[in-house]
Amino acid sequence: MTKNLQWRITIALGVLIFALVGMLPLKDKINLGLDLQGGMHLLLKVDTSKLPAEEKEDAPLKALEVIRNRVDEFGVKELSVYRQGVDEIVVQLPGVTDRDRARELIGKTALLEFKLVEDDTDLYGKALQGEIPEGYELKDVEKEKVLLRKDTLLTGDTLVNAEVKFDQSRFNEPYVAIEFNAKGASAFSDITGANVGKRLAIVLDGKVHSAPRINERIPSGRASITGRFTVEEAGDLAIVLRAGTLPAPIYIEEERTIGPLLGRDSINSGIRASIIGLLLVFVFMVIYYFFAGIIASFAMLLNFVIILGTLGWIHTTLTLPGIAGMILTVGMAVDANVLIYERMREEMATGKHMRSVISFGYDKAYSAILDSNITTLIAAALLFQFGTGPIKGFGVTLSIGLMASMFTGIFVTRIIFELLSNNKNFTKIPMLKIFPKTNIDFIGKRWMAYTLSIIVLGVGLGTYLVRGDKMYGIDFTGGQIQEYSFTSPVSAEDVRKSIDAVGIKDATIQQFANKNQVLVKTASDEAGKIGEAFKASFKDNPSELLRVEKVGPSVGKHLKKNALMALIWSLGGILIYVGIRFKNMIFASAGVIALFHDVAIGMGALAMAGGEMDLNIIAALLTIAGYSINDTIVIYDRIRENLKLYRKASMREIVNMSVNQTLSRTILTSFMTLLAVTSIFLFGGEVLKPFSFVLLAGMISGVYSTVYIASPLIISWQNRQTK
Repeated sequence: MTKNLQWRITIALGVLIFALVGMLPLKDKINLGLDLQGGMHLLLKVDTSKLPAEEKEDAPLKALEVIRNRVDEFGVKELSVYRQGVDEIVVQLPGVTDRDRARELIGKTALLEFKLVEDDTDLYGKALQGEIPEGYELKDVEKEKVLLRKDTLLTGDTLVNAEVKFDQSRFNEPYVAIEFNAKGASAFSDITGANVGKRLAIVLDGKVHSAPRINERIPSGRASITGRFTVEEAGDLAIVLRAGTLPAPIYIEEERTIGPLLGRDSINSGIRASIIGLLLVFVFMVIYYFFAGIIASFAMLLNFVIILGTLGWIHTTLTLPGIAGMILTVGMAVDANVLIYERMREEMATGKHMRSVISFGYDKAYSAILDSNITTLIAAALLFQFGTGPIKGFGVTLSIGLMASMFTGIFVTRIIFELLSNNKNFTKIPMLKIFPKTNIDFIGKRWMAYTLSIIVLGVGLGTYLVRGDKMYGIDFTGGQIQEYSFTSPVSAEDVRKSIDAVGIKDATIQQFANKNQVLVKTASDEAGKIGEAFKASFKDNPSELLRVEKVGPSVGKHLKKNALMALIWSLGGILIYVGIRFKNMIFASAGVIALFHDVAIGMGALAMAGGEMDLNIIAALLTIAGYSINDTIVIYDRIRENLKLYRKASMREIVNMSVNQTLSRTILTSFMTLLAVTSIFLFGGEVLKPFSFVLLAGMISGVYSTVYIASPLIISWQNRQTK
């Protein structure tokens, strides 16, 4: 064994140990995303429009601190609160599914005010008749109306504590006891001393909670807020009072709430799809490549371990699209091995010694593997740059998976083969050969292919344009969706009747293959009204809110812009990289046109299937772009090689020869990637079904476009240049 091989074995073992330490114990190293464990993601907007100019810079920072203090006391593990942009705050609450309580706790301004109740009966009488005197306001408190002076005598700025206590005289009814600091206590003492016999209203965010009569001066700096609270309501009120007042109103611009039931289903679906995808690829590799297939499958499993280990080390959050990214990289991981094995097959056919077969097989496949993976990494990096939440998770796992697949496919499997080559009995690598050597004139059929593509693209994109705004989901248009699960199947018609009965007329209702689940899309937040409507209409068929997603119009525009920028940068980045690597912009431009063709096919397929564009679909389209150029680069690499070997051959002959030589590899790797994507489509759950459907359409198109679009375009453009 050479020292070089010893070093490589040491590195491989080091990476394996690194991965195992990073992933074990798995539950302590990798956090589950909100879509897997349930929880809330909120994007909050701090409205500073009515603040003085000198306060606008500080308001978002103060709001961030107040909100962080509130959610810290909410008892949520692994919560995340951070500022985004100038006046936005992101709040992530894993495991929290009581959305009404969380929204109330986070969004409450918590402006506590003490105001005097006017005891002039004449003024009060006028106010009851609708003639409210200037400087006064009429408010409700319990079962009566009170006339308040607008002047605020004291605010909650000087509070030092607020806690829940229980009134023994009122059947242990909870109330909130508050305490002021020295400055506040002094002011409270003066106020109560000067107004003995009058009523002092305690007002929180404009609502009067109580208006007790002042019997004597209160020097202690203590008071109480009553209001027929539940224990939970009193507790939440105490939290917001302790955390402080928000400096400006806050609006929820984006909300994504996932219920625990949907989270459990997502985990089960993800695990099921992963196992089935792994098994399908594993079985095929072993059947087709025999022992070499076992080596590739070992590398594939090691690839999986490295992904999990790396995710563990960086303490990332695993999302449902992230699981899809892992499954996808499993299919793409064997791409390197297929490239190498097919190169080895060619070298064995020349009668070379096994060591030479291994050496030439890896060396000749290296540039194609490197270039194809880097172009896919460009798309994955853009997913991370421009994506949000789960889409970033997809970009992270896809990137890690691609790098891991290069390591296992090129580095680890070569170590194994070189160790085997030391055995004198290791004289051949048996493999099946389903695909015979072909000599098809692909270039001669290019005009038929161009015509077919124009027709298919015309129908698909025409459908896309005809559907107009219906083509876009709430991620881009704004609005809200609510997904409900009923105990027994329900009809869409009954659901609509129930919603119409509470005055919601603009709802769009979608029913899944599982007739127990329905998706309701509305222009605004109607989850509360819809939930109550379902309780009234389906008394014998209870429903559970699985998820709520709300996107404000400004956020929708921002997401749409980001999605467009991601696609543009992806096309530009790939164009530049391929142009530099192949030193030929004709190659690069033809490849980009082919991937644009495949992205358009994916969009057209979605339109014809009645789907909607959302962030998951953008992730699918970027993945198609990376995968499409990945396939094309393998042929380009062979063209580059053949140009050096056959200097007297015409470009048409070179391209045809290269496509035929790589045809078996194109079909094999595409087939195995499609096995993995099909697993996501069939077993990954409803959330990933549109995502995987678009991937399937785009990847099938990728096989076609590589052969009939990217390669022939080189001939067409070169002929024009030489004329």
